[in-house]
Amino acid sequence: SSAIALTDNGVMYGAIEFYKACQKEGIKPIIGMEAYIAPRSLYKKEFKSDGRPWTLVLLAETQEGYQNLLKLSSIAHMEGMYYKPRIDLEVLEKYKKGLIALSGGFSGEIPHAILEGFLDEDIEKVIKKYLDIFGKNNFFFELSYHPNLPGQLELNEKLTELGEQFKVETVVAQNS
Repeated sequence: SSAIALTDNGVMYGAIEFYKACQKEGIKPIIGMEAYIAPRSLYKKEFKSDGRPWTLVLLAETQEGYQNLLKLSSIAHMEGMYYKPRIDLEVLEKYKKGLIALSGGFSGEIPHAILEGFLDEDIEKVIKKYLDIFGKNNFFFELSYHPNLPGQLELNEKLTELGEQFKVETVVAQNS
């Protein structure tokens, strides 16, 4: 059967309309959100340190996961808003149940570490941080195909290697 995901940036405004449209067409809807992750804390709001959050794709695996996405979106807007609606790893840990996470595209923390040439041990620390939150069954490396973006193919290769090393599955995602 066919499935498609909706992962709006930092919000879930389109979830209900998307769900109804998928149901009407016989397509399995996957509800999600591309969350903005504050580099330090959602409560810290200094331009140089906190103005560029990471992205992390969150997908609802269960009804509880959907409820947790709603909570995370609300917290991001009510407490973490700083240029964008942000959450942090502490609040993500609290509301992780029923969620699946993808490492994100170029602006994800793991891809950023790879593209910036971080040392392998520093990349591993970032990966372990997310594995500690979600576990191997609910965390995936996100691959995509943007051949015009410098570094995309190398990023996919490195994520595939790291997936084998850490036993993390890969998922192919693409904006539509």
